[in-house]
Amino acid sequence: MSDKVKPRISRGLRDLMPQQVLARQWMIDTIRSVYERYGFLPIETPAVEYLDVLLGSQAGDEASKSIFRVANPEDEALGLRFDLTVPLARVVAQAKQHLTRPFRRYQVAPVWRGDKPDKGRYREFTQFDLDSVGTKPPLADTEIMAGMCDTLRALGVPSYRVRYSSRAVLNVLLTYAGIPAAHAADVFRVLDKLDKVGLEKVRLELTEGYVDASGDPIRGLGLEVAQVDKIAAYLTIPAEDRGTTLEAVMKLFHGTDGADDALAVVAAIHGHLEALGYGNDQVVLDPSIARGLAYYTGPVFEAILPDAPQFGSVFGGGRYDGLVQRFSGEAVPAVGASIGVDRLLAALEHLEAVRAPKSTAKVLVTRMDHRMDRDYLALAYELRAAGINTELYLGNAKAVGKQLKYADRWEIPLALLYGEDEKAREVVQLKDMDAGRRQAEQLEGRDEWLAARPGQREVARTDLVATVRSLLDEIAAG
Repeated sequence: MSDKVKPRISRGLRDLMPQQVLARQWMIDTIRSVYERYGFLPIETPAVEYLDVLLGSQAGDEASKSIFRVANPEDEALGLRFDLTVPLARVVAQAKQHLTRPFRRYQVAPVWRGDKPDKGRYREFTQFDLDSVGTKPPLADTEIMAGMCDTLRALGVPSYRVRYSSRAVLNVLLTYAGIPAAHAADVFRVLDKLDKVGLEKVRLELTEGYVDASGDPIRGLGLEVAQVDKIAAYLTIPAEDRGTTLEAVMKLFHGTDGADDALAVVAAIHGHLEALGYGNDQVVLDPSIARGLAYYTGPVFEAILPDAPQFGSVFGGGRYDGLVQRFSGEAVPAVGASIGVDRLLAALEHLEAVRAPKSTAKVLVTRMDHRMDRDYLALAYELRAAGINTELYLGNAKAVGKQLKYADRWEIPLALLYGEDEKAREVVQLKDMDAGRRQAEQLEGRDEWLAARPGQREVARTDLVATVRSLLDEIAAG
């Protein structure tokens, strides 16, 4: 026998257990239903892209440095996708004859980044994107933000806040502060850290740099203090009321080149949001929003959860009008947003807002008498053939009580009990586990419990499927 291989997993990766997968699937199904309500269509792209497609994709140096390189038998230069937006831009350029514009798509898939692993931060994670390609602002951008709001509401998030700004407005900020456009990507990358590190450290990184808590040196950009003061004046504009914030930004940038055109788009989005009824408790204009990826060209936005601020941005995106042009030479306007599925799911779990079941089964067929296994198989397959998720108990417990505890543990709504007596009388016993638990709490002792059989009802064998469907509908309705 060969030497044992030590079971292990690469740093920054993880296994997902059934409960985690079910919770994730509930979340993905909920998100998909919202996106399809808006008319977005699904696509899928390979996990592996040519390295030159990923490198220089205007995502910035940070993303380029984190790409996982992979090899194929042909020894081509390849990498794992680090987001779903760059592959979309490649698809739009490559298959334009097959795509009618405007093209509105959604995609859910894993992505990989070689970032430093941390608590809640993995090198493989799932994103769920929605994008409009071939659409100009401000309507398309408004729809993406409305989709973000509707998605978070559908997921049952207790409270959320979508914050938006614009890269075009940030470009005006550079002009206002006297910073050359060539430094834009580096400056915006630092501004994107504001929520994480605070204004003082952002100031330091924009100027002389500092040493972080782990002892790593953070190189400064070498900007002048007077320039950073102007940036700080913009970043500290209050973001509580969209109209008031917009007025303050207009006042700050009055007379600055490009300000009128950039702010006109932001103002139009504000007006559309007002018309749709999204108030300041849902969407705010926040000057501090920058977004880290360098390919954004216009409005940018992200969602945070005020009740779970430690999770940071759980949903974000923006306009990227130049990304498709890199592949085709054709200027194609586009805007989109992405959910960090793993991060948002962790936040929902923290908020106790996950509504996912513990099991896929709706019925557990118990085995009261192992000599009747063929009968139990037939019962289970009859329910499955009718489209009802059914598990046949395959454990070692012979006592029905222990089998019912198994159903209770996995929150399986119904248990089916069937023995020699039921077979002779052509009936089955169905037990509503939740109702049984509630009723049992009100009973005094074992004798009373045995007499009442809480949550249990006897039905004709021929009525099994119809009765199970009816009971499951009642349970689902609450």
